[in-house]
Amino acid sequence: MKIANVETLHCDAGWRPWSYVKITTDDGLVGYGEYGDGRNPWGIAGCVRDLTSVLIGRDPRAIDSITTELIWIGRNNPGGVFQKAIGGIDAALWDIKGKALGVPVYELFGGPTRERMRVYWSHCGTSRARHWKLLGTPPLKTYDDIANVAKVVMGRGFTAFKTNIVIPGDPARVYGESFSGGPGGVDRNTSQEVVEQARRLIATFRDAVGDKADILLDLNFNFKTDGIIKMAQVLEPYNLLWLEFDMYDPEGVLQVKQASEVPICTGECLYTARGYRRYIDLQCSDYMIIDVPWNGFTESKKIADYAATYDINIAPHNFYSHLSTYMSAALCATVHNVRIMEADIDDVPWKDDIVTEPPEIKDGYLILSKKPGWGTDINEKELAKHPWPK
Repeated sequence: MKIANVETLHCDAGWRPWSYVKITTDDGLVGYGEYGDGRNPWGIAGCVRDLTSVLIGRDPRAIDSITTELIWIGRNNPGGVFQKAIGGIDAALWDIKGKALGVPVYELFGGPTRERMRVYWSHCGTSRARHWKLLGTPPLKTYDDIANVAKVVMGRGFTAFKTNIVIPGDPARVYGESFSGGPGGVDRNTSQEVVEQARRLIATFRDAVGDKADILLDLNFNFKTDGIIKMAQVLEPYNLLWLEFDMYDPEGVLQVKQASEVPICTGECLYTARGYRRYIDLQCSDYMIIDVPWNGFTESKKIADYAATYDINIAPHNFYSHLSTYMSAALCATVHNVRIMEADIDDVPWKDDIVTEPPEIKDGYLILSKKPGWGTDINEKELAKHPWPK
């Protein structure tokens, strides 16, 4: 068995693209990997193309040998776009190997550790605030509308959901200074106004669900250390499952953890076990997020296992298409130290159509697929109906 062809595929996903690596062998097996990143899809696709000559003619089952060589080739450009390209290739290779052996990928890692995985409804309110017309959902004009979103989540059987700082209005908006700003960067100073907006949002959600659901709040890169501490302390009464934020300073993360009783979660923008090592060694976060498409399955498993040596739970970062959901579920099935898994439920109407089998989520739990490889394939005919760029 040899690698005969390597392609990248893209799909319009409403407000971002979904991106995939497709690897075909000389005997007709096809493996898919999702590599994500709506901000640099062409950059990552170009990097996959740069690596194609290394892949053609290789046995796709020699995954560790291949990925080690790819990492060595990119040693002057670690992380970022290069790692995401390797991650997509790595995922497609595991899909091929599972299909070649007729088993799910998690069986190749000694799994399964579980038959189902608890998931949380991600970007709850966030997607509706920004894209309610595309989603066909009511606009979020008032805090009563916010409360109704929580009731929808509960009515669908979910017992956990994550939001950003959603501010209802006409139109509603989502606080996101880290994703905007002009020359000179962004202002990430924390005003009393935004602290109160976050507090009122979480209070509204907590009043709506009582103690029957876990609430998670994601601050992204929006605040500096002192601002995150202020947020954490104000939100202590609302029993968050975790307060999530991004920071490239593990000592700063530790300061936040030590300053509040609110559980802390970080890590979604980190790459490779080397990149996670200092965070895990410091035990600076109660939960470590791992992005499987960005890191690749091989590296994600290493990160999760290393976190387990400190009894730190992990949580897959998964705001992509259904293929990523299968990939993330496979990671959950190969480790014991997983807390919960992310999934975007509010999404474009064609999300189910572009895979051969959408994941089964019942009563807030994803049922583990027993089919070979990831458990689903990309439906390329449907994908072609939603080209990107539009």
